Amino acid sequence: MTVVRTRTPSGEAIVIVPEAEFERLTALAEDALDGKALSASKARIDGGTEDLLSEADLDALRAAPTPLAFWRARRGVETAALAERAGLAESDLVAMEGGAAVSDITRYRALAEALGVDMDDLVPDAEAA
Repeated sequence: MTVVRTRTPSGEAIVIVPEAEFERLTALAEDALDGKALSASKARIDGGTEDLLSEADLDALRAAPTPLAFWRARRGVETAALAERAGLAESDLVAMEGGAAVSDITRYRALAEALGVDMDDLVPDAEAA
């Protein structure tokens, strides 16, 4: 394998490798990241901090008007209580849950924190909106 060590015009050291080697190294790096994510997920499952959804849960998630509505119901939190904990008007939360309104990242972050889920779990699918 040919490896060329050189410098950019600004003096930064760089290495030039064949494209196939670059692709192999990229794949190895991605595999390592996937392994770390898997280990972290397994640790959360083993520690009881990761939600595992059954087939019935997945059916309920698909049937819910929004992921937010599903997670609020799954956590057993009343609308008024969740709105208060997240610092929202109850009417805004109701509109978001029903899919009549999509809000900003700040609100979804506050709701996710109040429900103990990742923010990505609450944001509606862009294709469904």
